[in-house]
Amino acid sequence: MTAGSPQTLERIREVPAYRVFHVRVLRKLRLSPNFVRITFGGEDLLDFADNGFDQRIKMMFPLPGGGFTPVGDGADWYQRWRALPAELRNPIRTYTVRAVRPERHELDVDFVLHGETGPASRWATHAVPGDPVIVVGPNAIHPGPVGGQEWAPPAGATNLLLAGDETAVPAVAAIAESLSGDARARVLLEVPETADVLALDVRPGVEITWLPRKGARHGELLVPAVRDALGELVVPDAGADASLEDIDVDAEILWEVPQATGRDGLYAWLAGEAGVIRSLRRHLVQDAGIDRSSVAFMGYWRLGRAETG
Repeated sequence: MTAGSPQTLERIREVPAYRVFHVRVLRKLRLSPNFVRITFGGEDLLDFADNGFDQRIKMMFPLPGGGFTPVGDGADWYQRWRALPAELRNPIRTYTVRAVRPERHELDVDFVLHGETGPASRWATHAVPGDPVIVVGPNAIHPGPVGGQEWAPPAGATNLLLAGDETAVPAVAAIAESLSGDARARVLLEVPETADVLALDVRPGVEITWLPRKGARHGELLVPAVRDALGELVVPDAGADASLEDIDVDAEILWEVPQATGRDGLYAWLAGEAGVIRSLRRHLVQDAGIDRSSVAFMGYWRLGRAETG
């Protein structure tokens, strides 16, 4: 049976790329003042795909009363959730897998804590072993690609640049720890305070710079650090397409992940607050002359605006 046969295509349709996992809190580890790692357990995590890098998942948290409105375990869970009255919709947020151990039925997710300002931070702050949560993640038995990853440097990339704020730290940390060190990598991470600097297990050739804000505005340290790093990593490409349409990050999602070509040897992955990422996008493409096909831009969140699912 070939990869494109009707039987295979039917199998792909029958087995969803993402599926619902019912899990409970196993352990909770405070990593720093603003980061906490929660380890989840569940028998069906045996089928959670271990894809590494910046693997995205959806997490569904209990309603204020502590319960979950049933949406089923099928591929149409999201449509069922959207059809519910607002007061019955369990809050949903997007996170990145920090680590998964399918053989032990365990999943690690690192949370950024910001007090009682949102349902996910509130839940993570007060979570204790045994608390239930619903994870929608990649299905290991799906016969095709599952998606949910944006880290995709071309084989010709000799210089790597990863940059983001605290919301991107789990994804960047997983990527950085996976790098072989064969290509030069600069990693820039802006975090709330000095105590949020985390120990990462990276190989020689991967240079990590932490940028504690200490009360500064989002991006105030990250933007100039990216500009400085670019000056060391690349020479502007005179043939690159510098045309760039503007994006209203208050009305649109900033998420631009083109097929990377690595024509100038650089691959950059930038994620964080959408307004900051928009500024970096403009600088890399229009000011620094970086080819758009060599850069992934992702607005993980927008200042003053909550994710709605």
